[in-house]
Amino acid sequence: MTAPVLLDVRSVTKRFGGFQALGGVSLQVFAGERFGLIGPNGSGKTTLINCVSGALRNDEGAIWFEGRDITRLPAHRRTRLGIARSFQIPRPFGSMTVLENLCVPAEYATRGGAHGADAAAEAMEILRLIGLDGKARAVAGGLTQIEMRKLELARAMAVKPKLLISDESMAGLSSAEVDEILAILFALHERGIAVIMIEHIMRAVMRFSQRIVVLDAGERIAEGGPEEILHNAAVEKAYLGE
Repeated sequence: MTAPVLLDVRSVTKRFGGFQALGGVSLQVFAGERFGLIGPNGSGKTTLINCVSGALRNDEGAIWFEGRDITRLPAHRRTRLGIARSFQIPRPFGSMTVLENLCVPAEYATRGGAHGADAAAEAMEILRLIGLDGKARAVAGGLTQIEMRKLELARAMAVKPKLLISDESMAGLSSAEVDEILAILFALHERGIAVIMIEHIMRAVMRFSQRIVVLDAGERIAEGGPEEILHNAAVEKAYLGE
């Protein structure tokens, strides 16, 4: 990869009491990269992303973003630097419209956020990209499951990220709906945004990712392109056992 390093995770360890969820994990994500992060349930993926986004504080190691140590920064300051994430279970402001749901992060979560008509215009541009512009005036609580997932990605986009973490955006969706979310993520990547995809749907991860890191029991066990990962014995053992 010739692009500069955007995210640099250095020997991150996280414990919950006597349980070690992450044991010195290191990885790098490059600017504009499509990056896959996979592993069996309980492998530490979400814990790692929570440490990166600031939802959790790692016990050891460091996290750097664009050449800056952000290890001790609170989550909202990391967001303003350009780190955004979507969640597997969307929790929009259910009584607000779809457009209003985007105006909130556009105004308050970005550095020098837009206001009023400017925020609404930016929100509408994102909704057009996501394919939800026809639902702009609809109440968010009445959306379908696939529309909720799209809104979750749109809300992450509203903070103008340099790095978007898509945390199981496709879980529970049909094959056609998975393809819809994939198309959106490809479109976001084409805008120069680096994307970390965390998924259990392997066809989506393999199609989207340029490079993949695999975790198991809080340790990094493999890294490489999709074909390398598919034929990696350690990965096969982690998912299927001996």
